Amino acid sequence: MTARPCIPWPDKRLRTPAEPVAEVTDEIRGIWDDMIDTMEAVPGVGLAAPQIGVMLRLAVVDASDERGFAVRLANPEIVASGPGTRPHDEGSPNLPGVHARIVRPDPVVVAFTDHHGLRVRREFTGLWATSVQHQIDHLNGRMYFDNLSKVKRDMLLRKARKAT
Repeated sequence: MTARPCIPWPDKRLRTPAEPVAEVTDEIRGIWDDMIDTMEAVPGVGLAAPQIGVMLRLAVVDASDERGFAVRLANPEIVASGPGTRPHDEGSPNLPGVHARIVRPDPVVVAFTDHHGLRVRREFTGLWATSVQHQIDHLNGRMYFDNLSKVKRDMLLRKARKAT
């Protein structure tokens, strides 16, 4: 298990949809373990495989206060959302130094393949819901700032360029 480097924006892999995972193998479990180590090192509450250059539909989320409760997701998809919303300041280790307030549905129900290879559904609320949606965006080749208006997105990207 190793923390891996996050690829920097604007690497084209961050704009490329990830490939589905055919089956959960020991290799996939090893990638998840590295992703958890990377998420903890950042530190963050979630990580998608494309953020470390692995182009598979894999994500990890741990929004627990205690840590150590990471949920491993393969091929996640939102199957229900709302009725409420939740604003949260989101950022990414792929574009450090900037963040933006994003409003997302809360709660969300997500179907995914778990670490045992079983297809399950789970409801996520609060920061868990925000993080899982953020990771699914990454898996679809989207960044959190794609949820902003063009003006706000351009301002954020200009600020990020100045910070580097």
